[in-house]
Amino acid sequence: MKKIGLVGCGRISKRHIEAITTTPGVEIAYVCDKREDRAKAASEAVNAPYVTDYRELNGKGLDVVSVLTPSGLHPRHVCAIAELVDAPYIVCEKPLSLTLREAYEVFRRVEKAGKVLLPVYQNRYNPLVKLIKNLIDSGRLGTIYQFVCNVLWNRNDEYYNIDWHGTREFDGGVLYTQASHYVDMCHFFFGELAFSRGLNGSLRNLETPDSVSAVLQFKSGTIGTINATVSVYRTNYLTEFTLIAEKGTIRLSGTNLNQIDFWDVEGMEKPDMDFKIDHQYGKGHNTMYEYIAQDKWEMFPSKEDILSGISLMEKISY
Repeated sequence: MKKIGLVGCGRISKRHIEAITTTPGVEIAYVCDKREDRAKAASEAVNAPYVTDYRELNGKGLDVVSVLTPSGLHPRHVCAIAELVDAPYIVCEKPLSLTLREAYEVFRRVEKAGKVLLPVYQNRYNPLVKLIKNLIDSGRLGTIYQFVCNVLWNRNDEYYNIDWHGTREFDGGVLYTQASHYVDMCHFFFGELAFSRGLNGSLRNLETPDSVSAVLQFKSGTIGTINATVSVYRTNYLTEFTLIAEKGTIRLSGTNLNQIDFWDVEGMEKPDMDFKIDHQYGKGHNTMYEYIAQDKWEMFPSKEDILSGISLMEKISY
């Protein structure tokens, strides 16, 4: 049984708690938040002790520490935990960092401390995303011509009243805090970026963009667009991905690309792979903790892959 410590008991911690508590072979041994009220509430929810300083997790027999703090604090916390806490593995929620320079520093310090970094890329474990990745890599779709990726969500004013949300220092904007997994999905599918142009909009008096539209061309020749916003009226509207290829057209949609809306692939019937979810995060966190429980470390993205993806993100953060 692998013992997990959670650092940060905010919004995303609930998804990690759900994933861990339903996955055999892992358990929450400690929770940590600098705000004692949040740490105590999480502690009571999972029946595990809490601390308010991550340094107190040293010597607690943890196998993994999951960093779930505000986005801009991820590099600082991952490095400090690698150096000050004896857990050998460190999970880091997206994004690993807001800049490529910080990402290089994180890897350098984590490796120097003899630890292993496991950034969260849960969308890669989505069954439909894995299906498309396999079709692309196998050549079954032939030349990949074009794609459209839309992340059209709502984050209301109450959300942005939370201390760090929407701030330049800690948030990074809609691409980093909401759409980063879909940007990574495009990198996962198409590889290295060759060219991009785009615009961002900051129309809600935030320090960071609330809307972004980008046109991308990858070194493979594939072109496409990413549109992301947190300004849809009232509630999340749609997440969608359409792929135009030589031998097929596919459209995924749903809360977390959990359904096939259109399928026309040469020699292949539409697979019965739609699934239901009751939150926007999908099932990927469950798969990630299953890999941890089973010591399947090779299922996590490589350092080179992660750095390449952060470089892409930085290039399209207009």
